[in-house]
Amino acid sequence: MPTFKLDGKEIPFQPGETIITAAYKHGTDIPHYCWHPGLSIAANCRMCLVEIMPAANQRAVMLDVLEWDAEINDYKPQRKPKLQPSCQIAATEGMDVRGDTSEHVRDARKGVQEFLLLNHPVDCPICDQAGECKLQDYWLEHGQYQKRMRDEPIHKPKAEVFGPTIVYDAERCVMCTRCIRFMDEVAHDPVLDMRERGNLKEVIVAQGRQLEGHYTLMTEHVCPVGALTSKDFRFKARVWFLRAAKSVCQGCATGCNAWLDFEPRSNKAQRYRPRDNEQVNKYWMCDEGMLTYAQAHEGRVFEAKNKGKQTTVAKALDATKKLLGSVPHESIAIVLSAQHSLEDNWALVELGKLLGTKSVFYTKAADGYEDKILIHKDKNSNSAGVALASPEAKPFSELQNAIESGSIKHAISLGGITPKGEADQGVLAKLEALVVIAAHESALTQAAKVVLPATSWAEQSGTFVNAKGHKQVTDRALNPQGSSEPAHTLLAQLARALGLEPSWSKLKDLRSKAGLADAAPSIVPTTSTQAV
Repeated sequence: MPTFKLDGKEIPFQPGETIITAAYKHGTDIPHYCWHPGLSIAANCRMCLVEIMPAANQRAVMLDVLEWDAEINDYKPQRKPKLQPSCQIAATEGMDVRGDTSEHVRDARKGVQEFLLLNHPVDCPICDQAGECKLQDYWLEHGQYQKRMRDEPIHKPKAEVFGPTIVYDAERCVMCTRCIRFMDEVAHDPVLDMRERGNLKEVIVAQGRQLEGHYTLMTEHVCPVGALTSKDFRFKARVWFLRAAKSVCQGCATGCNAWLDFEPRSNKAQRYRPRDNEQVNKYWMCDEGMLTYAQAHEGRVFEAKNKGKQTTVAKALDATKKLLGSVPHESIAIVLSAQHSLEDNWALVELGKLLGTKSVFYTKAADGYEDKILIHKDKNSNSAGVALASPEAKPFSELQNAIESGSIKHAISLGGITPKGEADQGVLAKLEALVVIAAHESALTQAAKVVLPATSWAEQSGTFVNAKGHKQVTDRALNPQGSSEPAHTLLAQLARALGLEPSWSKLKDLRSKAGLADAAPSIVPTTSTQAV
């Protein structure tokens, strides 16, 4: 693979890659505002300027400039090398690039920072971007100077509502045009543009329109400063108090990789951010998916129930033993869930084998909206995982038919959304005994005789298989809420309550049995995970 030098460090690159792209993939940050690996090149912020040293048989491109000389108290002519934007220049074999080691580059970056901050409001204490703002980071790295301008700064619109999800602060905007390019190139809805010139310039929404659709929150995510803010996260938390866990979006079968940001002091999930994965979601997520983090707390089952009344897990297991202990084990159906992890489904399949039952079904949410960008019509995070755990599993409609015919009277189910929701509750209520291990309330939990509280995807590590067959592992973020425990742990306890000996006791046992020990971490190794 060809290489070039950046500040003396060898950087490998693919033919056609720009300097900044190759450096980014190598884990080296060249300061930038407008560049983004998933968007077209704008080269308008000039923060990524670098000095490219001439080859042995070439002359350096020089510029005549006037520079202030404090000794003579006047400007005097100088010759300096022409700096070039690294986002626009293709890397070539043997190229020698100077960034941090070039005095001219450092001066240029400092100058860019000073210009950007001339009219920037000093509202970091109340800005949502504080703590992860490139203006702050680069000022510390390339600035740390006092403001020289003493004139009144230019004032622009503040807290301007762009649509249902986004609020715009024009005074903070550095006009990088990332949001404009995203809506045009990725969302295919060019609803944003700029008006005016120079320091009067600002981002606007097309006349008669608002910023709406399925990808509006991405405009806030790509904003390198605090100009675009999300109504959902606005003034909610300080990022330096948050911790991030690798997660997978639960909204559909695309399985977008995400960072689940949570507050460890309150044990509360606060937001989702896209996590780079070229094979799955690249750098993006849809609005609906980004808001699924709230399901870590909403509609949850936190305590065990017996006949609708709250009880302890131990008493609920005793009640299950009374319900199912005297019936032929082979007559008990098991119901998998396309919204639970592969490990949880595998544990239930193993329990079914111990019971000797051949009646295996699954539940999943009904299909919904889809597009050609990211959103899949399958609104379940693990449909492919269910098929992997039990290829012979039958759909929920066949379970309903079996219940109506009387051939299925007892069932153990993982909780999950059923296709018609509450409309399915009447058929489920005809079961003589339904035991549900669930993280969320559903028609299944409403019809169940016994409910055992399971942890959500945010409270345990699990494997989810997306529509393309990628096995993706999520990390635990939150501590179990209420009396909840991982579903595979509850299923092991349930097996023992029924007089059976489970072959698993820990998550690693299940992963070993299911062949998941080598499940892929959902990060593509060649892609840097640093913030862009």
